[in-house]
Amino acid sequence: MRIAIIGQQDFGKAVLEAFLARGDQVAGVFCAPEKEGAKADPLKAAALEKGLKVFQFQSLRGPEAHDAMKSLDAELGIMAFVLQFAPDSLVRLPKRGTIQYHPSLLPKYRGPSSINWPIIKGETKTGLTIFRPTEGLDEGPVVLQKETPIGPDDTLGSVYFDRLFPMGVQAMLDAADLVAAGKHKETVQDENQASYEGWCRAAEARIHWASHVDFIYNLIRGTNPAPGAWTTLNGKKIQLFDARKHLFRTFGAVKGKVGEVSELTATSFFVTAQGGRIEVLKAKAEDGKKISGAELAASVGLAAGTLLGT
Repeated sequence: MRIAIIGQQDFGKAVLEAFLARGDQVAGVFCAPEKEGAKADPLKAAALEKGLKVFQFQSLRGPEAHDAMKSLDAELGIMAFVLQFAPDSLVRLPKRGTIQYHPSLLPKYRGPSSINWPIIKGETKTGLTIFRPTEGLDEGPVVLQKETPIGPDDTLGSVYFDRLFPMGVQAMLDAADLVAAGKHKETVQDENQASYEGWCRAAEARIHWASHVDFIYNLIRGTNPAPGAWTTLNGKKIQLFDARKHLFRTFGAVKGKVGEVSELTATSFFVTAQGGRIEVLKAKAEDGKKISGAELAASVGLAAGTLLGT
């Protein structure tokens, strides 16, 4: 199969290598330009190493991108982790059109942070979708979907790197084969089930200790490793990564006030919230690196009774 790949980063690279490994012909690769001074994108570097044509346009809407895609005479377009908008005029150029990867069970969780939000909201499953891109963001007909559970202690990192990443690479191969053979079915997304969420960034990742411990724990899990849930101490940011949740079962078991460091151990520290405590195992001070909860506590002067969020 002669394909054109549009993508970037490690997922784009993995998809490229998977198609090449089974003998498909990659006519060319479209990759977003790097920011000034940044290292070469992994997809771009891999494509150049293999002697493939690489195109980098500030926008995929312009005539240059259109002409480049047309010149490749591709059978199928493959969109793997694409943050640039690809218009209909571009994605329809390959003979069998284009398919795109999205890491959620569309139509739920359309948007750029579709792995974060299901975890933050406490969902027990997520998945991936291979669909036909259209002018509407993540709104095209579905070609293939795969589900995966979200465990009670899963993080963004474990859900993506352990499951959605490798599953997604294989799903792109499977969907490409179905489309090439004319055996695929395209299912229109049910708008009654649809949701769109924007970026999960620093503002969304701030911890409010007066929230229930379940909400706080899900926020920490859903932003680990990025963008990193955070709180403050004397106006300076502390990011929390690996953590555990401990529920209060009785009134007598409650330790400390909301937002208060209630205990320190040899490896961690505990912070009280509504309904339980968060045990912090890995954290990062504003100008530091990830260290154990105990090391962080020592470095910033946390003690039993310290109030966070100040």
